[in-house]
Amino acid sequence: MAYLSMGEAHRRITEYLNRFHDAVSYQDGTALKRLLSVSSDSPHLLSLADALNLVQDASRAIRQTDKYAQYADIILPLFRSLQNYRIKNLADSYQAFEKSANAFIQEFRNWESAWALEALYVVAYEIRVLAERADRELASVGKTPEKLKAAGSFLMKVFGVLAGKGPKRVGALYVTCQLFKVYFKLGTVHLCRSVIRSIETARIFEFEEFPIRDKVTYMYYTGRLEVFNENFPAADHKLSYALTHCNPRSEANIRMILKYLIPVKLSIGILPQESLLGKYKLLEYSNVVLALKRGDLRLLRHALEEHEDRFLRSGVYLVLEKLELQVYQRLVKKIYIIQKQKDPNKAHQVKLEVIVKALKWLEMDMDVDEVECIMSILIFKNLVKGYFAHKSKVVVLSKQDPFPKLNGKPVNS
Repeated sequence: MAYLSMGEAHRRITEYLNRFHDAVSYQDGTALKRLLSVSSDSPHLLSLADALNLVQDASRAIRQTDKYAQYADIILPLFRSLQNYRIKNLADSYQAFEKSANAFIQEFRNWESAWALEALYVVAYEIRVLAERADRELASVGKTPEKLKAAGSFLMKVFGVLAGKGPKRVGALYVTCQLFKVYFKLGTVHLCRSVIRSIETARIFEFEEFPIRDKVTYMYYTGRLEVFNENFPAADHKLSYALTHCNPRSEANIRMILKYLIPVKLSIGILPQESLLGKYKLLEYSNVVLALKRGDLRLLRHALEEHEDRFLRSGVYLVLEKLELQVYQRLVKKIYIIQKQKDPNKAHQVKLEVIVKALKWLEMDMDVDEVECIMSILIFKNLVKGYFAHKSKVVVLSKQDPFPKLNGKPVNS
């Protein structure tokens, strides 16, 4: 700014105003979206912010020129947002952008075609991103972070504009995904339900008509919701859809999907390859998988303890903790296989005391009564077929398929 002349500053402002006017006049959504991307740090917008911080009468010039004045309610607060963003005053930048965005939505309602959808997407994105940054700024100075909650309310208003008949409705899924990101960030995921109902039950929507990018994001977030609800078949379907249709070059996005899909797959008895865990840097699951293969309860518990913070942040800790039943099943199966090699005729009779000894070898101190309780649960959950001979403290296994496979069904089904 030290080297910026007043004439150059006026030129930059006038150039922006002309580009804005032309983008709307010629219905050029691509050009318009670039003019609204406050957080993009584009050289053009940063240089415009420098010019605005030098010129004091930009608002008067806009309102006195007819072709600019009609968009003054959008442009003037947008200019204030840019100015504040440039000097890292993020809370004020958000506040001004929200005012500009409200004016933009009013104009968008009046445009009959969907030419400005890409610009609307930028507005929805900027509202969320600026709100997140503003809240971090507010928290850092001891103030209440409140902008992201306001952004959620604004995005619901945008969703209402799009959730009707006509070509604009195709934008509803993008705004839905932005809402999901807000709700997950705020920890208010229950608010997703009403939006999901609108997308999945309203007849005006056909899911396949939405852009693939938005469908992948939608299935990722709704899949995560199903994980929280412990509806693992639905979570498997949604997250698998997201994985199948995700851009194969977007390794970061694939990793995000797998972070939730792997625990879901484990819960229904499907184990990932070690090479997959290595490729997408998800090695925190390596020992979990190994524990399932070995029937090693100690290894599972150590893996959960080692990565507890990460699993808790992801919301998958409870899912992984419930894998203990599968580990017990695998341990009993290994005992059964060893007995079958020694004496095939008595392999189906597993003494509880033998299981106790196996657990002690794994440094798991349990008595016979505790093991009997665990075996009862395994039988009840159909992880083991058999019955108890209580007097002799023996589990009598079925001679046909004593250890049923999950076949894609969760243990608690």
